[in-house]
Amino acid sequence: MAAEPLQPNRAVKHEKSAIYERIAVDIAKRIVNEELAEGIKLSGRTILSGEYGVSPETIRRSFAILEEQGVVAVMQNSGVVVKSRLKAKAFMEAYDKHDESKHLLHRMRTLLEEHEALDREFFSLAKQLFTINSRFAEANPFPIISQTVSQASKVIGRSLGELRFWQETGATVVAVRREGAITLSPGPYFCLQAEDILMMVGPQDSLPRIEHLLQ
Repeated sequence: MAAEPLQPNRAVKHEKSAIYERIAVDIAKRIVNEELAEGIKLSGRTILSGEYGVSPETIRRSFAILEEQGVVAVMQNSGVVVKSRLKAKAFMEAYDKHDESKHLLHRMRTLLEEHEALDREFFSLAKQLFTINSRFAEANPFPIISQTVSQASKVIGRSLGELRFWQETGATVVAVRREGAITLSPGPYFCLQAEDILMMVGPQDSLPRIEHLLQ
């Protein structure tokens, strides 16, 4: 019986799995697709190594896998014979599940590494933020004070200059948040509206005066 040439799929050399595993799958696929019939004799290791562009030892390992799964029979001094199409199909299904599991494990490892990298970056940024806040606290002894202008406040429609805000409270308005927008360093002509959130810098004892003014 003449040996059957395999016409290998060259793409198997570029897969992540071991090349001998991919060659075994390639041969099993051809058996399942009935390109290689049961009982047919396959080309020798030397010929196949040239067709696949690998060493004869790699081909030997591929056939060893297929023989172990009952797909082929390796005959001493007689070559390799296709033994079972059903076993070839079962081998391919098992390999696909194994390959998918390896892919999922690889993806999990990648995500874990990304998570660890994000953790390191988070703690690095937190450390930087803590350092900046510490320096700011040392440079600016006044705390940040936040107050909201109520719907019933008498300051609605009046400007910061008209209210003599700094003179009356001892605090400086550094920003005003209004409907999602933020105005930085509002000037004396900035008029207050209901629900404005005032961000101020001033001594702790300025808080009662701020609350009184915003009533």
